[in-house]
Amino acid sequence: MGSEKSKILVFGGRGYLGKYMVKASVSMGHPTYVYVRPVDHSKLQLHHEFESMGVTVFQGELDEEEKMVAAVKQVDVVISTLAVPQHLEQFKIIHAIKQAPNIKRFVPSEFGNEVDRVSGLPPFQALMENKKRIRRATESAGIPFTYVSANSFAAYFVDFLLRPHQTLQHVSIYGNGDAKVVLNFEEDVAAYTIKASVDPRTCNKVIIYRPPGNIVSQLDLISSWEKKTGTTLQRTHISEQEIIKLSESLPFPENIPVAILHNIFIKGDQMSFELNANDLEASELYPEYKYTSVDKLLDICLVNPPKPKLAAFA
Repeated sequence: MGSEKSKILVFGGRGYLGKYMVKASVSMGHPTYVYVRPVDHSKLQLHHEFESMGVTVFQGELDEEEKMVAAVKQVDVVISTLAVPQHLEQFKIIHAIKQAPNIKRFVPSEFGNEVDRVSGLPPFQALMENKKRIRRATESAGIPFTYVSANSFAAYFVDFLLRPHQTLQHVSIYGNGDAKVVLNFEEDVAAYTIKASVDPRTCNKVIIYRPPGNIVSQLDLISSWEKKTGTTLQRTHISEQEIIKLSESLPFPENIPVAILHNIFIKGDQMSFELNANDLEASELYPEYKYTSVDKLLDICLVNPPKPKLAAFA
């Protein structure tokens, strides 16, 4: 599979990560397909963009089983980038794949923490439990898989923490700011995922994205940004106790983001375990790929900062 140009189908191809995934698949020469909801006017431009790239677009709902099975039977690899509110909808994808023995790999929508090795506050733990349910269902169905632990999206969190599209004078720090996190540029997450989806070495394995140049703390990030912009930011620390209280008092789904902030930036779960000889790390597995380091991304933000993005949790 590693040297072949596999046919890749992306679910959620019009979403935040999905668009990167489709472009990465096309750029690597794979015949690329997307399964999307029927196109409305707001998505028409992206629909035309996909078609101009040579992408085959299947239109249908996730509960239209015959359409899904027909699409899945035409490809080798299925990658899901469905958003959090749709994670359990992936049971329908698994059901479709079970009827298509041609599928050589399924990559379910994760792209965050390594859910079998960490834990979080209840609102975030519930999200991770859903991901684990999809893992166990995939394994129970006997579907070849690759689970992707991409840790955190760099452009998203750089925008959230530093607001590079604004003239920032004040910054919030969660906890003491020392916890190490892993911030991977979204284009790189997609590129590594396409590579892993057709790599025999990653079959029925977890691949973790932990490039050395993307391991930083909040304080590292803020200091680098101050040096690059020639500014000194006023800092306010938000304590762990405050975050925990918010996770308990805020209604669903507003309680999820604060629980995620606690896990990533205070607890430091993404770097809470050592990789061993049996672990697969993306930058070691694909040393030829030149990823965008956090430092390089900050340079990009000086001239062309990413557009603000809101995550959907319900």
